[in-house]
Amino acid sequence: MVLMIDQPAPVRLLSAAGDLRMPFPDLIKYCILGISITLLLLALGILAWQAFRCCTQTPTTYTQQVSSNLLYSDMKPRTAGNYSEAPSTRMEDASTEVHRLSRCLSQGSFPSSESTEAEGDMGEQDNVKKVDGSLRFSVYYDQLQSQLVVTVLQVEGLVEQKHRLQPFVKLSLMWSDSVGVEVEDSTDDEAEGMAPVLWTVLQEWRTRIVKGSCSPLFGDQFSCILQEHKELRHLNLRMEVRDFDKFSRNTVLGQVRVPLGQLKISYPLELQEDLQIPQKDLVGEVLLSLKFLPTSQRIEVGLLKVKTAITEMCSDAALYARISVQCNQCKLRYQKTSIVARCLVTVFNEVFMFSLPDFPLQQCKIVVSVFETRTTRKPTKHLIGQLAVGKEKSSEDKHWSLMMSSVRQPVAKWHGLLN
Repeated sequence: MVLMIDQPAPVRLLSAAGDLRMPFPDLIKYCILGISITLLLLALGILAWQAFRCCTQTPTTYTQQVSSNLLYSDMKPRTAGNYSEAPSTRMEDASTEVHRLSRCLSQGSFPSSESTEAEGDMGEQDNVKKVDGSLRFSVYYDQLQSQLVVTVLQVEGLVEQKHRLQPFVKLSLMWSDSVGVEVEDSTDDEAEGMAPVLWTVLQEWRTRIVKGSCSPLFGDQFSCILQEHKELRHLNLRMEVRDFDKFSRNTVLGQVRVPLGQLKISYPLELQEDLQIPQKDLVGEVLLSLKFLPTSQRIEVGLLKVKTAITEMCSDAALYARISVQCNQCKLRYQKTSIVARCLVTVFNEVFMFSLPDFPLQQCKIVVSVFETRTTRKPTKHLIGQLAVGKEKSSEDKHWSLMMSSVRQPVAKWHGLLN
């Protein structure tokens, strides 16, 4: 059996542990002690000064001073000078109190009228866009086969956008049997003795989409056979360069118009035209009726007639319209008319009611979209044109003014259908 016996530590090790000291001289130790005492005294002095301020001064805030000046500035006499004390309490008219509160809210919480006008001017300036670029294409008319051939070659000089461009070209071959001036409202032109021009879209084509290029090459060719009565002098070719957007509407970057009757296209003719600001064409007229009901805060929109130009009579062609209303940046649910067989003057005689969400009306816009569909084939729709009537913050339409001046009475007026 083995016994473990604890032996005491050597005396030398214990004496060496007692002799351990800090490796700093005494001068540095005294300096550190003096600095710490100085900082302690400084902190105690600041604390005493803050306590003295809290005991001697009354608590005031900037918000109270501003509100008192706004509420009582109208009641200061001219001889008061710099006297800022609130006047004595007295009975006043309720309109005076409302005026004070409105001044307080308008000056403290809302921007001034000058700033809002400046923002409106900036918004209008942002809407103005400069069109850059050109379109190179070729046109050829084969007289033996009565065939028109259009080839889109290239778009050059597009301006780079913040996003990646995806340009393509939309072509529209338009026909009209009359010569005149394009207008938006037929009533004004009838007074001046000029008849508006109604265009009909014969064919529409689209090129392929070229992604990420400001000078895309296409080389797409399109052709159609023209009938005898569709002479070249009545044809216009409209080509729109657009930026494809998968989640929203395609943006029109520019437009080129070519009157085929003014060109010698019996042989292939290659042209390069600068892009112009996009413009709409008059493709029809709509007789629209408006009535405003202020008590129930409703507006009554009546679609009476639609006048369009027809090149070919199709038994299965039909029209319907979609009416949407947007008031004070609130879009209401749209309503659709019934499908009616298409003719030169298509009669609907349908009335729709829209409840206005907010009053008064600062901004209201009524958009009527006319579509063409087929009754016997697979149901597909084709947009013929649109019209917009309404009121903006700074201006309003003539039809809207007539409606507001004739409350509870329907007011009918012809409007141009644009595409």
